[in-house]
Amino acid sequence: MMQAIADNAGTVVVTLVLIGIVAAILIRLRRDKRQGKSSCGCNCGCCPMAGSCHKHP
Repeated sequence: MMQAIADNAGTVVVTLVLIGIVAAILIRLRRDKRQGKSSCGCNCGCCPMAGSCHKHP
């Protein structure tokens, strides 16, 4: 088992780095969502989801 990991150390390192990057992106998106920030440009005039993503009082 350890020999297989040692033989593929480069692949393991790159995979762990990519998993870390994806996790950081997901955490950031979740944090922004909780704070009420949106990833859209807020030009809802042409958006088919205009009534769904922003709550209007």
